[in-house]
Amino acid sequence: MGLPPGWVTDVPGISRNGQLRLIGNGVLPLQGAAAVADLLPDHHREGIAT
Repeated sequence: MGLPPGWVTDVPGISRNGQLRLIGNGVLPLQGAAAVADLLPDHHREGIAT
């Protein structure tokens, strides 16, 4: 998903089902950045990877 290794899986005390529930509706960071970049005027997009 583009998150650092262990972002959810290394959290102590969360079951496998809990991990899947927590991460299930997550927005991929790169997709979120692309969505924000699409909303910005062209002169604000410089340096944002889409």
